[in-house]
Amino acid sequence: MKGILLLLQLLSAVALIVTVLLHSAKGEGLGGIGGTARIFGTQKGLEEGLNKLTTGCAVAFLAISILLGMLGA
Repeated sequence: MKGILLLLQLLSAVALIVTVLLHSAKGEGLGGIGGTARIFGTQKGLEEGLNKLTTGCAVAFLAISILLGMLGA
């Protein structure tokens, strides 16, 4: 059981890293200080889907980490 959870945690960690790296760079950086940044930009369909996928990977990673913590204690 613990071995399967460790494998799932590894896979969810890799998936989370990949999904975060797939996000497009906003490119605003410190431009928001001078007022040149876009505050209310719209997201495209692909970006919205990627946000949902990233959230799902993060929730899965967190849930598996909590389960592993409870099994280890």
